[in-house]
Amino acid sequence: MTSFSFTVGETDTNRLDKYLSKAIQDFSRTQIQHAIREGNALVNGRVQKVSFVLSGGEDVELSINPTDNEADSVVPENIPLSILFEDDFIIVINKPAGLVVHPGAGHPNGTLANGLAFHYKNLSKINGGLRPGIVHRLDKETSGAMVVAKTDPVHQNLGKQFEDRSVEKEYIGIAWGKWEGTGTIEKAIKRSRKDRTKYEVQDSGRTAKTDYKVSVSNKVMSIVHFFPKTGRTHQIRVHSEFEGHPIVGDVKYSGGKNRAKGFTPETQKKIDTLFKLVHRHLLHAKKLVFLHPDSGEKVFFEAPIPDDMIKVMETVNQLNGKEFIN
Repeated sequence: MTSFSFTVGETDTNRLDKYLSKAIQDFSRTQIQHAIREGNALVNGRVQKVSFVLSGGEDVELSINPTDNEADSVVPENIPLSILFEDDFIIVINKPAGLVVHPGAGHPNGTLANGLAFHYKNLSKINGGLRPGIVHRLDKETSGAMVVAKTDPVHQNLGKQFEDRSVEKEYIGIAWGKWEGTGTIEKAIKRSRKDRTKYEVQDSGRTAKTDYKVSVSNKVMSIVHFFPKTGRTHQIRVHSEFEGHPIVGDVKYSGGKNRAKGFTPETQKKIDTLFKLVHRHLLHAKKLVFLHPDSGEKVFFEAPIPDDMIKVMETVNQLNGKEFIN
């Protein structure tokens, strides 16, 4: 990640994206707009939108991925894809944990985008050649349902649905601790200044809202269904940590094995056994619901819970004998 800092001149009043496009010559305006939409642009310490109008005198910071400028298309790679649905307009994929969505820092290839470029010669180009058909993303270790657009008009239609927050999303996760009931977490999120790979709850961040429902809980862990209403980076993971119930296996957000400290030695031993099955954060994008971009009908897609999460659920049953699979 490369960072730039500027102080806006008194006569440099302009939209944020236009100002940065003139100030930074090594990246295209499209790449800069993408970085801004990712929440990587700060004006006087606050995250701002592409359309924010500068009045002069502001301090502006932008973080952008340098690998975004290294190529204009991905190299096709024969990466197997798990297809949940496909027609002439969309592809719905069940992304496995461990697969990065598109090339970026530390992941120049071996991504979902590389696999899509191999299996499909014509996908939407709205997000450029490095992200063919990619409408939205999942974190590397998050598994589950993703929709891919075959044409630019389809991409625009789906993109607007995501932007309007009309796409219904359900995730299922395994969280630490006895978390009960239903509720809403509405806390703004921004990139951490101390660790630029992390995000945190900050009042000066971007609005983020997550509804949740705990289906099963015991003294050690809980199964939680999450319904994010916004699509901020790491949103569910950050909100879960904020509530004191980080996602199991999520070392970045306090959900690693060290969380087992404080339990009885017997329980800790069982958790040690459990962590032999855990090689990622246990979060899965279970359902996607949106209006089909051609027919306009509401369509539902569901990705089955992966085996590693099922095995963990079965193991947790042994911690107190309570049925844990749902």
